[in-house]
Amino acid sequence: MTQTSFTLKATDGRARTGVISTPRGDIRTPAFMPVGTAATVKAMLPESVRETGADILLGNTYHLMLRPTAERIDRLGGLHDFMNWQRPILTDSGGFQVMSLAGLRKLTEEGVSFKSHIDGSKHMLSPERSMEIQRLLGSDIVMCFDECPALPADRDRIASSMEMSMRWAARSKAAFGERPGHMLFGIQQGGLEQDLRQQSAEALQEIGFDGYAIGGLAVGEGQEAMFGCLDFAPEQLPQDKPRYLMGVGKPDDIVGAVARGVDMMDCVLPSRSGRTGQVFTRHGVLNIKNARHQDDPRPLDETCTCPACRSYSRAYLHHVFRAQEMISSMLLTWHNLHYYQELMAGMRDAIAEGRFDAWQSEFHAMRAEGDIPPL
Repeated sequence: MTQTSFTLKATDGRARTGVISTPRGDIRTPAFMPVGTAATVKAMLPESVRETGADILLGNTYHLMLRPTAERIDRLGGLHDFMNWQRPILTDSGGFQVMSLAGLRKLTEEGVSFKSHIDGSKHMLSPERSMEIQRLLGSDIVMCFDECPALPADRDRIASSMEMSMRWAARSKAAFGERPGHMLFGIQQGGLEQDLRQQSAEALQEIGFDGYAIGGLAVGEGQEAMFGCLDFAPEQLPQDKPRYLMGVGKPDDIVGAVARGVDMMDCVLPSRSGRTGQVFTRHGVLNIKNARHQDDPRPLDETCTCPACRSYSRAYLHHVFRAQEMISSMLLTWHNLHYYQELMAGMRDAIAEGRFDAWQSEFHAMRAEGDIPPL
């Protein structure tokens, strides 16, 4: 089987572009991973997601272990066949979702026992069980099991959580074993504390992983604090391994993260926003449900080549959203995912050509202009 690897192609300042090679295909970085929580990117066919330019999807360990169960997916040929996506899949460890169930869980050194939000059934998620589930799913990039405290939190709480996550990381690595063609990523924790992040980075590198994630951000701290942490956190991780910022984010979050040395991101925002009528364009964000669009024959963005912009007017998209027609979610999600992938492609090209600063300036200037004037 083809081995996995990461090749750094070019840098421009701290921004990087490269390729993660896997048996199921290459992942061009910086990469944005659409989120397919329950083995689907909501309102999208897998081939449509690929058409937007996505090289990799994210699946969710917690949700899939509860329904339809990892064992069932394994019996049916694994997650790639199950959801008809033959390119790379990254699965998260389930730790973040369990954190969000604070009222339904009990945390111990062994792991987390919790009640299903679906039917109240009891489950245990540990580093070993997380590795087993992700193996059954057949994901190409596996995340180690960690605990992610919500911010703000006091330093002692952040430190003890980070230390336990590092012990869990070692157990995850042992349980992962030798799996040629698959990658295991460690997750750096430590809140916004530079010294705790450094301790976490050193502990992870001592264990040894194929890639390194920056966890514990985008959990309520705000963009300024997140960027403050990203000013040092990526540089604490190895230069020759991919760096993944989990759960981010808005377009300007993504651009700021790439400028600080991040290679991979994921977020539900483009698909969730598509279902709620929020549209991302080069000129910022527009709300399709606003009455200003109801007589507007123009596309969302005249330079966009997605199906929503090629074939439908703002007036039509306003109408089908107001009428709660399914095609609204389909077209707006497609547009948003297309925009996000164009954003990544633009950054990859700019970094490779040594013009990332100019690209960033143009990105921010165009967004500051706001949407085109109403008719």
